[in-house]
Amino acid sequence: MGRGPTYKVPFRRRREGKTDYYKRYRMVKSGRSLRAVVRKTNTQVIVQIVRFSVSGDVTVVGVSSKSLRRYGWLGDLNNTPAAYLTGLLAGVLAIKKNVREVIPDIGLHKASKGARVFAAMKGLLDAGVQIPVSEEVIPPQERIEGQHIAEYARRLSSENEDLFRRCFGEYLKRGLDPANLPQHFREVRERILGLLSSGEEA
Repeated sequence: MGRGPTYKVPFRRRREGKTDYYKRYRMVKSGRSLRAVVRKTNTQVIVQIVRFSVSGDVTVVGVSSKSLRRYGWLGDLNNTPAAYLTGLLAGVLAIKKNVREVIPDIGLHKASKGARVFAAMKGLLDAGVQIPVSEEVIPPQERIEGQHIAEYARRLSSENEDLFRRCFGEYLKRGLDPANLPQHFREVRERILGLLSSGEEA
């Protein structure tokens, strides 16, 4: 622990490992007031469009992957396909509010190639929101669509039925054969994109 007359106690959120204030300072200095805040938990993915403000940040759009259930999504809420769809939904809502450009904010998440946070940013891009992110870190399309999950489910169902039911029991309860996940993903994606051409609110 630091000592001496010049020692300053770090801000509470820095002590708790929730905010990197140096990174936040650089974002403010960029001159762009809107940022796409992407966070993931053990159960869901959250995407928010947040505006910097002296009096406190203002959330312009806020979406969690739980919202995907309204569009018929039967898959898990915290995997790569769900992250993409959550970003897509947030992007569609942002476009409806005339938000066209944002900067990325992944907080303290590690910027790993193919990470779910970048799948969410790909969703924002596909909705029409400009966000500076390299194509190299975005997951490949087959992973975004859940091809890896479908292939594993097919292999497991033919090799070990009991293990298959243990791993994918929740999918089956919701009425989705995990082997059909990519097709289901595309159907939900089209429903979300349909909001752009309708007056319907999410």
